[in-house]
Amino acid sequence: MSTIVLSNLHKRFGDFTAVRDTNLTIGNGRFVVLLGPSGCGKTTTLRMIAGLELPTSGQILIDGENVTALRARQRDIAFVFQMFALYPHMTVRNNIAFPLKNEGITRREIAARVDAAAHMLRIDNLLDRKTGGLSGGDRQRVALGRAIVRHPKAFLMDEPLGTLDADFRELMCLELRKLHNALNATTVYVTHDQREAMAMADDIVVMNGGEVLQSASPHEIYHFPATVFVGSFIGSPPMNFLAVDGGVDTGAESVSLGGVAVPVPRTDASAAKALLGVRPEHVLIDEHGALRGRVIADEYLGSHQILVIETALGIVRVRVGKDDGRAAGSQVGLSFRKERTLLYDTSSGKLLRCAARQMAVNGNGNGGAYV
Repeated sequence: MSTIVLSNLHKRFGDFTAVRDTNLTIGNGRFVVLLGPSGCGKTTTLRMIAGLELPTSGQILIDGENVTALRARQRDIAFVFQMFALYPHMTVRNNIAFPLKNEGITRREIAARVDAAAHMLRIDNLLDRKTGGLSGGDRQRVALGRAIVRHPKAFLMDEPLGTLDADFRELMCLELRKLHNALNATTVYVTHDQREAMAMADDIVVMNGGEVLQSASPHEIYHFPATVFVGSFIGSPPMNFLAVDGGVDTGAESVSLGGVAVPVPRTDASAAKALLGVRPEHVLIDEHGALRGRVIADEYLGSHQILVIETALGIVRVRVGKDDGRAAGSQVGLSFRKERTLLYDTSSGKLLRCAARQMAVNGNGNGGAYV
């Protein structure tokens, strides 16, 4: 287990800035997911931690040691790639044992570590088979086994489930989390898939444009997105955003949406222009609601439905029960759960401080009290 600290980490490729002045602490034994769209800087950040890329400036510390200039093999970190990087002409046993043979470890110790890793990953019966004929899922387990046997300070994983089909990817998410719990190892995992991140992470680091926008627990990320981008990227469907009339004043307990007064948690900041953000499950179909709209689509998802409602302020998505019978064209009124609404500064895209969020953070340190 190890603590990894990134201090003012910056990476440029010519005129392109891939990672911009990143400060991040990855706690000892935590499962941390770097999440964001393609090109956001997450893989470049991971490769700098691994020593596969050198930063333009800044520092990387592992357990307090400055490893910024050390080569990858000097950092005692295991890297699991998306494309497995296995030797197809070798058996599973030899693939897993390969990194240990290069370290001069005794045959008895190698055999013991390989057997233990294979048992943990449930591939004992595959040890004498060549990897070329294995399924994608089994090859991924072999790649994980090769990382495990080294007993590294940390595991780094770059979209290791990206080539698997959806059903098997879901199963492997569970297996990876169980493996992490068993090893209690520091893990940094890169993905663009929010479902993977929410299923496995202790902490999610959302990146975009080379910057860290928010680093927090999945609960905090979902309920208190730090920026409009995070609220739009996390959640399916994403958070609704509606323009506020005339901005927001400090201490305000309501805002105006298209001339309609909407109660909100008391704000501790002001903004000349603002957006109200609310998750679809916190929008209520309310026949007395002052905000009116027309149902234009109904997404049936088995356990629930998502109604797509056209209003004068734009599209609003509402989560309703699976048996809600409103047809396209129906006129509805809308209201919002006051304690679940958030306000954002339009110019910066950042969340405005509010009393509800502060109470949640004070509750247990990461927003988990907000339920």
